[in-house]
Amino acid sequence: MLGLLAMAPFAAGAAPTAAAEAYTVLINPGDEAEQSRFATFSAWKSTVEQALRAERSTALKVTPSTDAAADLSATRARLFDVFVAPAHVIGSAVRYGYIPVSGIEKPVQAVLVAFNSSPVTSLETAAGKRLGLPQQDSIVTYLLRGELNAANSTVKRHFSAVVESRYQDALLICLQIKRCDVVAVERAVFDRWVAAGEPLKVVMQSKAVPGFGVALKPGSTVAPEALRTALAKSLAAAPGPLAAQKLQPLQAKDFDYVSTLGYFTPRSLPGAAVVDAAAVAQLLKTGAVLVDTRNDVEFKAGHIAGAQLLPYGEKSAKDADFKFSEDSFDTSKLPADKAKPVVFACNGAECWKSFKASHAALKAGHSKVFWFRGGFPEWRAANLPVETQ
Repeated sequence: MLGLLAMAPFAAGAAPTAAAEAYTVLINPGDEAEQSRFATFSAWKSTVEQALRAERSTALKVTPSTDAAADLSATRARLFDVFVAPAHVIGSAVRYGYIPVSGIEKPVQAVLVAFNSSPVTSLETAAGKRLGLPQQDSIVTYLLRGELNAANSTVKRHFSAVVESRYQDALLICLQIKRCDVVAVERAVFDRWVAAGEPLKVVMQSKAVPGFGVALKPGSTVAPEALRTALAKSLAAAPGPLAAQKLQPLQAKDFDYVSTLGYFTPRSLPGAAVVDAAAVAQLLKTGAVLVDTRNDVEFKAGHIAGAQLLPYGEKSAKDADFKFSEDSFDTSKLPADKAKPVVFACNGAECWKSFKASHAALKAGHSKVFWFRGGFPEWRAANLPVETQ
């Protein structure tokens, strides 16, 4: 796995001072094999550095990531100045105010694939079959989960078994050894398999979403149009995996589909009351405890005034069938009086931590559980009191 890289300062003209605030960039190269992933990251890092060199005369800090779930949370907390990532991460950034700049010209589509001889012909007839799936933070998994949500189902409910693979190409083997009946991959991966002679068919496909893209934090000193032009120029001379790629301008509406899929939580939770920002403000005035289930970095960057931090360690799937035993959340740190009102919040409707924490509190015997589904983004948008550390 790629580690954290802090890039040395660079300058156009005068060198930045030691006190200059670093300009932060996150790059997630997406679902590729380890060697290809590193090559893609390195190529984008070089491209972004060159593009920003003429626009910023300060330090640049580049963070590589292979965890899109964490990246989605980072977009909601606005932790980076620039995101370079797959469509579901950029779509989330756009929903929380980031400006879409550019994206790879070729769109991405998730497809459900089976052998030509398979009786499976649709998502419906795949019910009860064994599914091969990339890890849960993959753009493919994000899109498939969204399609199942739209069909009032979940991955666990629809399929009899799920085999996860870190790399999409490994899923072909899952089909070949008959451990999987169907697998979900990007359309480009399927096309490559068919071109190599594999007798495969598509039994379901998502809508197309923008290709790998770049989003800019609102209020940045870098102008979106200037960055777009600089990226196009840098990409023209990019090495390796970006050599044949072309960029196209992106607009917020390009992400309407992808930004409403994937990790969205249910709209209700039996036993708990779903509340909005105004109701939370009133609950706090009457002595309710507000528990922020995000991590400490997000909490320090900004949180609801008066909130208590109790991070939810999330490893379970982001769906209603999650297994609490796979997660870590210390309910003993909740109020000893289980009749005391407790509000749980995190980073909006896509963040499952507060949903799962509310569920855990109910199971632990708390009788007045309130789930603030809109979380910190809704609170901030309502211009209610915010604290930072």
